[in-house]
Amino acid sequence: MSEHPPSKPLDHVTVVSLEHAIAAPFCTRQLADLGARVIKVERPGEGDFARGYDQRARGASSHFVWVNRSKESLALDLKQPAHLSALKQLISHADVLVQNLAPGATARMGLDAAQLRTQHPRLIVCDISGYGLNGPYRDKKAYDLLIQSEAGYLSITGTPEQPSKSGNSIADIAAGMYAYSSILAALIHRDKTGQGAHIDVSMLEALTEWMGFPLYYSTDNAAPPPRNGASHATIYPYGPFVAGDGNSVMLGLQNEREWLQFCDVVMQDKTLASDPRFNSNRLRHDNRQTLEAIILNVFASMTAVQVIEKLDQAQIANARMNHMADVWAHPQLKARERWVDIDSPVGKLPALLPPGQSDAFEYTMGAIPRVGEHTDQILAEFGITL
Repeated sequence: MSEHPPSKPLDHVTVVSLEHAIAAPFCTRQLADLGARVIKVERPGEGDFARGYDQRARGASSHFVWVNRSKESLALDLKQPAHLSALKQLISHADVLVQNLAPGATARMGLDAAQLRTQHPRLIVCDISGYGLNGPYRDKKAYDLLIQSEAGYLSITGTPEQPSKSGNSIADIAAGMYAYSSILAALIHRDKTGQGAHIDVSMLEALTEWMGFPLYYSTDNAAPPPRNGASHATIYPYGPFVAGDGNSVMLGLQNEREWLQFCDVVMQDKTLASDPRFNSNRLRHDNRQTLEAIILNVFASMTAVQVIEKLDQAQIANARMNHMADVWAHPQLKARERWVDIDSPVGKLPALLPPGQSDAFEYTMGAIPRVGEHTDQILAEFGITL
């Protein structure tokens, strides 16, 4: 491994976060990846309720392990005036405050952006909520599945018979990503102007942005993309196909040149390319059931590995239908040394290095904290007494 300077992009930044679940913790974990000091404020005892979601990561919560490395845990009971005062003192030393508490919670504690920015003009305050800080949905509770529904994601995902939610927390992830990028922009802006910022991130707006293709596809009340399971809504063949050994191969054709190659090399039937039922993407889409039967008949004589070999020979995009165990052992991730071990209350755990390799610095890959692990240290450092 090459030598890197010890400095990191955000090692001058202190973040205080009133966070739980996924959206805010995912945002702040990425700030920590870049070297920011992230102080996670948790309730004494149970802490962030995501700690109790499951015990699948060697006794720890899978959700919590994913988004909480490299943080310091400060346990405060914010219903106690002394603890709330301690938090306010801590915020006076911070560069960024992130929160995704229930609507109105920070305002009731005197921690809303309007009050804080008056006292601390350089402070960057990022509020993450389901629907934003104003509008008729402002006070509604929001969970990932509910936002997937409100943003129309469920209406285009699944099979014709049944809508399906995303297998991961896609609305939380979208909001966390926009909070993260918005905070980075605010830090750059503060360097230029000396002024902080108030950032209002809505899960609904974040996921709706990611719905751009289906929204524009259905402009002026046109029909939306149909639900087609793992297949593409408008391009064919594009999706999973079962080989003779029962394993599935994902493949995708983007243009007529690739269709010709697919027929010649993979299907070994040049005449199929000019078949009037299939000689344009629109026709292949319209006749997809007939074409699917032809493809599956050819694939039935091959294993999935053999199908992939043919597709690679034809330079047709393809992928294995991997399960979680396959991803843990993925040869590409291994070859690029993307897994490292981090410490946690349950011992060493594997963690994926952040996407985006840089030759300018190394990411912070610190431990996952116990509830309140750093309380005494933080309070002493800042001269705060309870």
